[in-house]
Amino acid sequence: MTDLNPIIADRFTEHLEVFGKTMEHMDTIQEIAYRCKAALENGNKILFCGNGGSAADSQHLAAELICRFKKERRSLAGIALTTDTSALTAIANDYDFESVFARQVEGLGRTGDVLIGISTSGNSKNVVKAAEMARSIGMHTIAFTGEGGGKLAELCDITLAIPSNVTARIQEMHILAGHIICEIIEEDY
Repeated sequence: MTDLNPIIADRFTEHLEVFGKTMEHMDTIQEIAYRCKAALENGNKILFCGNGGSAADSQHLAAELICRFKKERRSLAGIALTTDTSALTAIANDYDFESVFARQVEGLGRTGDVLIGISTSGNSKNVVKAAEMARSIGMHTIAFTGEGGGKLAELCDITLAIPSNVTARIQEMHILAGHIICEIIEEDY
């Protein structure tokens, strides 16, 4: 057997350190889950947005709601604003890239819906503008960010700020929190 590349052990160690610090935010994860659960029970929907890996997380979590997470149940209203390439490219072309999510929130969002904006820095301009639009129409706003929360934290009702500045570690905790939220949401179905 060959020697183990030190990167492997270092990344597991980093992950465990961030995981341990994130456990201090379990109450925030529960609060987010209950807010989402209440919105869905009232006939509202959850909209997700983010860029890059956070776009993938948006799609992943929306799919867990539309399809299922762990058990058979009815489909739940989860929409990733990252998937409609015609809307994304038209908005970016006709307006600007900063408006790609806000314009969709304006058209799809309603009072009582939830927007989950995912940005490891908390400063992604298009996610910030989406949160501003969501607030203006009476949506609940939730931020998934990294340490500090950035501008997004200032705009959102609830912020899960992962205690790290390393994008990969933040994203790992975002998807863990997202899975926990999905499991709590579907426990009564």
